[in-house]
Amino acid sequence: MSAAVALAALAVTGSAVGAGPADAAGHPRAVPAATLPLFGSDVSWPQCPTSMGGQGLPMPAGPQQFLVVGLTFGLPFTENPCLADQVAWATANGVPAQGYTMAAFPTAAQLTAYRGSGPWSSTTRAGQLSNVGYAEASYPLATLNRVGFAPPVVWIDVEPRPRQPWPTSTAAQQRENRYVVEGLMRGLRDAGVAYGLYSYASGWAQVTGSWRLPGVPVWATAGTLDYLEEALDRCTQPSFSAGKVLLSQWYDAVRDQDRTCGTYAFTAFPVPASSLSGSTADFNGDWDNDVLARVRASGELRLYAGTGSGSLREGVRVGTGWQVFNALETVGDFTGDGALDVTARLTSTGELWLYRGNGTGGWLPRVRVGTAWDVFSSIVAPGDFNGDQRVDLLARERSTGYLWLYPGNGVGGFLPRVRVGSGWNGYSAILGPGDVNGDGVADLLAREASTGYLWLYPGDGRGGWLPRVRIGTGWNAMTALMSPGDLNGDRVPDVLARDATGNLWLYPRTAAGGWLPRVRVGTGWNGLDAIL
Repeated sequence: MSAAVALAALAVTGSAVGAGPADAAGHPRAVPAATLPLFGSDVSWPQCPTSMGGQGLPMPAGPQQFLVVGLTFGLPFTENPCLADQVAWATANGVPAQGYTMAAFPTAAQLTAYRGSGPWSSTTRAGQLSNVGYAEASYPLATLNRVGFAPPVVWIDVEPRPRQPWPTSTAAQQRENRYVVEGLMRGLRDAGVAYGLYSYASGWAQVTGSWRLPGVPVWATAGTLDYLEEALDRCTQPSFSAGKVLLSQWYDAVRDQDRTCGTYAFTAFPVPASSLSGSTADFNGDWDNDVLARVRASGELRLYAGTGSGSLREGVRVGTGWQVFNALETVGDFTGDGALDVTARLTSTGELWLYRGNGTGGWLPRVRVGTAWDVFSSIVAPGDFNGDQRVDLLARERSTGYLWLYPGNGVGGFLPRVRVGSGWNGYSAILGPGDVNGDGVADLLAREASTGYLWLYPGDGRGGWLPRVRIGTGWNAMTALMSPGDLNGDRVPDVLARDATGNLWLYPRTAAGGWLPRVRVGTGWNGLDAIL
């Protein structure tokens, strides 16, 4: 459908692009923003004059209720050459504006230049790629500062493109693409800028492997408008990443056009909770994994925030009365709201309670998610064990030694359980560290009680196992084992262990599957009777 036909069709319904319903004279009527969709446009370098490298496309026609301004010249580490003019146009026309920026897989030169330009360790390729993504955020933020534009939201454009293409032929490449996007999200978060994702279903799947980020808002494109309701469909259908759709877009050869969805009034929204992939332990939302621990004497629950470089901050009380529970676990985002949660089994009843995190180190109201869980001697959160991108629980049955998978449904409940192992009573500790062997699949670690051996049980990504591998000896000397995931910032999961004297040790893992020298990260931990 051409732009003229689309505009005419919208006019028949009483809503011209860029305005609310018109009165009898054709003038826009003032309506509360929360009661009707807003209509606007997005612009970027194609609207620049050809003398500036643009395509000379026109700026939006007619009244506009909002504008989204592109910050780059089509690729990261470039500038929209007429960004200042387009921001000035929005200001002069009284149009509220947000921004968007491009994400792309780095060139070899960009990887070399920016692999250390972020908060992650550059000792692993994953850390390097995330740091490049962080730099992809820092560059447009510097541009915004220079031109005096401070949008409350910057959308991240993630889609296939012929120039500087994303590698997409394997699942491993799609995981690497995610590292770049994660870096970009964190870069915006660290600057205090809210972010969302722009893409479409097939493009998102091609680049990221249908990555689920339910806590991150979405700007969804309908592409070329084939029928009037297509943009509205993007508002009401499930989004490409499971996030809530706030904006939808359609376009033709001349203009890009947008509308708000639901009651979204093109206002600022909170910076999303951490979207660190595979994490079950970033409780305060700062993108660094944390440790929770319960004080034996008081039942107080403390948060020991990770620094991202292998150490822990001082403990902060985040709960009281937790002595009534006999099994605690950081389960990850169990409800699909973007924030990470904790499960707690009540000793007196065997009920399993979900303590929903608020993404900043506090709690939303708890929810009971199970009964009769006292039949289990261990409850472990491996992350996504069956490959559906929703976090799961594993539970060892005390009487049989069976290991059961309780698949999460992504919205705070369980799918039918599946038995995934037997003979697990021989282990005195079971950990869910995340992806230990670097194949993108959640694994388990288990300490054998009779020998002190530490075994890696690699997950197969479908709810089963690959052959186990012994990765350590002498672990019976430790009185507690747990894994917060990646504690030292190299994007490889680590292990924490408490010795008999109360020292807490970090055992860093390498991307190649070995161990780095251990580091003491705490003393006096014998006063804590649960570390999760």
